[in-house]
Formats: sequence, C-alpha cells, structure tokens
Amino acid sequence: MRAAEVARRIASPSAAWLPAVIGIAVLLRVAGALYQGDAVTALPGIFDQVSYDELARRVAGGHGFSFAEGHWPATAPGAPTAHWSFLYTAWLAGLYGVIGDHPLVARLLQAVLAGVLQTWLAWRVGRRLFGPRVGALAAAGTAVYAYFVYYAGSLVTEAFYFVAILWSIDAALRVAAAEGPRPALRAWIELGAAIGITALLRQVFLVFVPVLAAWIWWARRGPGIPVRRHRDVAAGLLVTATVAALLILPWTARNYRAFGRFVLLNTNAGFALFWGNHPIHGTHFKPLLTADDPTYGELIPAGLRSLDEAALDRALLDRAWGFVAADPWRFAQLSASRAREYFKFWPSPDSGRASNAARLASFALFLPFMIGGLVIAAGRRPSPRPDPSRRGVVLLYAWIVVYTGIHLASWTLIRYRLPVDAVLVVFAAVAVDAVLRRFAGQAASAPLATAA
Repeated sequence: MRAAEVARRIASPSAAWLPAVIGIAVLLRVAGALYQGDAVTALPGIFDQVSYDELARRVAGGHGFSFAEGHWPATAPGAPTAHWSFLYTAWLAGLYGVIGDHPLVARLLQAVLAGVLQTWLAWRVGRRLFGPRVGALAAAGTAVYAYFVYYAGSLVTEAFYFVAILWSIDAALRVAAAEGPRPALRAWIELGAAIGITALLRQVFLVFVPVLAAWIWWARRGPGIPVRRHRDVAAGLLVTATVAALLILPWTARNYRAFGRFVLLNTNAGFALFWGNHPIHGTHFKPLLTADDPTYGELIPAGLRSLDEAALDRALLDRAWGFVAADPWRFAQLSASRAREYFKFWPSPDSGRASNAARLASFALFLPFMIGGLVIAAGRRPSPRPDPSRRGVVLLYAWIVVYTGIHLASWTLIRYRLPVDAVLVVFAAVAVDAVLRRFAGQAASAPLATAA
C-alpha cells in the first residue's frame, strides 16, 4: 500500500476511531495503576500521594483535615490544614470509607475515569478548533502520552486536574460559539461548575479565570453586536461566577472556622513563592535542595514557626514579595533559570530509569510536533464564517502563556508543566495532521474548523 493511501486512512475523520482510542487509553492507565500497586510510596514525581493517602485516612477516620504527626509544609500534629486539595482528599476519603484502605481500587477507578474523560475532551477541543482529524489525533496523543498514563494511577490531583482543565476550556469554547443572541443558561452554569471544580483541585487555576472571562467577552463581541448582547455576556459571566463561588465558599467558611482568618481556599501560595524565590537559590533555581543545603523547614524564619498554617502562609507570602522587591533583577534571572527544569525533555542523571523513559516517551517525542503545531495554528487563515469559536485558538495560547508564567515566577517541577502538555498535545495533533495531509496530497493550510 502506498504511503499516500496509508496517510489517507490514518487521517480519516471518522469518529468511529474514538472508542478504540479511549479503550487503549484506559488499558494503558489501568496497567500503570496495577504497576503502582496497593501500597503508597514516594515514587518519583508523585511524592504527594503519601500525604494525600494519610490525610484521606484521617478524614475517613473522623479526624478532619489534619495529620497525626507534624507534616509538610509546616503543619503541627492534629492542627487543621488547608494545604491540600479538599476535593481530591474528599474523593479518596470517600473511597476508603466504602472499600477500606485499598489504594489500588482508587488507582483503578481513577485510571478508568481519566482515560475516558481526558481522551474524550482532547478529542472535543481538537475537533472544535481544527476539525475532526485533529480531534482524533489529539485523542490518540492523549491516550498514549506517558506522563498522563503514569499520573492517571497516582494518588495525586493531576489526573483529575487535566480533565477539569480541558472541561473548562471545552465549556468556554461552547459558550463562545453558541448560536443566537445568548448561550443557554445551562452553558453558563456548566462553565461555572467546571471552573469551581478545577479550582478545588488546584487553586492556582483561579489566576487564569480573569483571562478566561476576558476571552469570553472578546469572543462574543463582533461588528454590529448590540449593547444588549454585552449585557447578556455580563449576566452570563455573573451566573458562572456565582456557581463557581458556591463550590468554593463552603471551604472558605471552613477555613475561617479552622484558622480564625480569611483563607479563600488553600494555604500554599505563600510557601511556594517563599521557597521558590528564597536567596538560597541565588540566580539559578534548585528544583530540590541538596544535603548541603538547609532543609525547607529550616529556611522558615524561627520567629514564624509557631504560627498556624494559614498565618504562616500569609507571613511567608509577605517575605516572598520582599525578596522580589529587594532585588528585581535577581528575581528575573531566577525566573528565567526555571525554564530549564520546566521544559526539560532530556534524560537526567538525577532521575531514575523509569522517569527518564517516561520523559523520552512523552515530552521529548511530542515536543517537535507541539512546536510545529503552535506555528502552524498561528499561521493558518481563519474560517470565513463569523463564528466566535474560531477565536478559541487564542484561549489555548493564553492558557499556555499564563500557566507557564505562573510557574516560572514561583515554583517549578516537570509535573507542573503537565497541565500545559494537556493542551500542547492538541497542537501536536495539528502538526501530525499537516504531515498526513502532505502524504495524502492535501493542502496543509486548511482553515480553522468551526464545527460544533
């Protein structure tokens, strides 16, 4: 069979491929969950699963969000904590309450859910913005991406966070592309639910929410749009904000009862900014402190260590801003140095064999296509249809830039890039589609898709 014929068959836009792709995604993730087993250990890149497991057992046992012994980051025994995702902890504690202390069952359920939902949502986003072939290729890339497979069975927030991010983007795209003068009320409600759940998994997503709202406002505008349309968008965004707030504010109230002060959601921004910008790094970021360095706990000023977790987080946030204000040039150099760790795609002697293999089988393999897709998408001509959904590519670029900027300015590990990878895989699919079009003899510069 000639290469062009193979390319035409692979690039078939038929959605009949999707169930098979989802099946492969689930099988790979279930295999990864089985490999991690029924024990909870500090495996590379997922050290936090030890904390989530212990915290979930405490919640299931009726002790609330607290640890029996002193715990990271600086939580006293039995003291309330808000450092960890309430939603993910509640998910894990609920499972333990039903099935007992069997992490493998939680891993398997999570693997199935993540395999189905993330693959399906990648297909939806890719199809909406770039057409059915890109949608199918985005689903396939998501299904086999080694990091996604690894984290799907890990007892940390990542797997559900990837799903929630794609859900938020998909919901926003549908709001922007809604036919008629206004999107349906249920679309605004769904967007609010997606944003709220995403924030409950990782509060850092809230930094992106104003950008998301501004994009929707821009995407719903156009020549000849009456003023009442602007009022409709404002009312819809208010509905979305209300739904998200209803999901978040109960935990704000809990935090006030626990700490006697306002804490919107989690107590981790101050710790991350303080440790990430501490002078111990100089102008070159250290992903992990070495044995020759003080411990993270020892970096906290002695006069602050008696504070509760919320007060300490606030105090460290003030100290972190002080580091930045005292030497902005050092902060700029330090932030730039974090790019090496954030975008690492090469094997490292500091990583184990499995970690290096996963890196090569995911980011290193996909990176040329991700870059190519970003370039191709930026250069494609827009569709002649006046459909706001064609502006969705801007939303994807905004997510990549904003989320990357957050972590280059604060704390960086490879795992913190993976939410960006969830979107970059869609761009990788654009590049692969262009290659297949070349082999199949089709134009590689087709217009952006606007199919619903």
